Amino acid sequence: MSLPSETDAPERGLSRRPVEIATALLLIALGGLVLYDSYGRGAGWDGGPQNGFFPARIGWIFLAASLFILWNACRREDGVFVTYAQLGQVVRVLGPLLLFVALIAPLGLYVASALFIIVFMGVVGTSRWWSILLTAVLVPVVCFWIFELQFRVPLPKGPLEAALGY
Repeated sequence: MSLPSETDAPERGLSRRPVEIATALLLIALGGLVLYDSYGRGAGWDGGPQNGFFPARIGWIFLAASLFILWNACRREDGVFVTYAQLGQVVRVLGPLLLFVALIAPLGLYVASALFIIVFMGVVGTSRWWSILLTAVLVPVVCFWIFELQFRVPLPKGPLEAALGY
């Protein structure tokens, strides 16, 4: 007879049922918001469809699907939805992405992209420092050349672009 080892223990993590119920409730609230807004705009048919007619129909379908998700979540067998190790990997990717989005407004898209590449490749990847810096410089410069100079599509700019006259 052998003693149970740590590898025999199930991995800990977030439980499936609460995650699915929370997701269903969030989707129900979103469906309710769509319906509220649609009926506020007019969801009837007065000589033709009013502004909220089609969004209201989509909102009802969305609400029905969300209620079905909630019903399934309540009757499904519970288990581990995601382990804490897997959740840590998601945070390693999501953290730099959230930082990138937060920095677009104050620094501009190109500088935020360079910082995102540095952080992402440094945290998630196992690249050498020179390849990280080369990528962080070349990708925004090429994107600037393509979008700003060739296609003339203005993207959010920050103080660096203003200092360079753009």
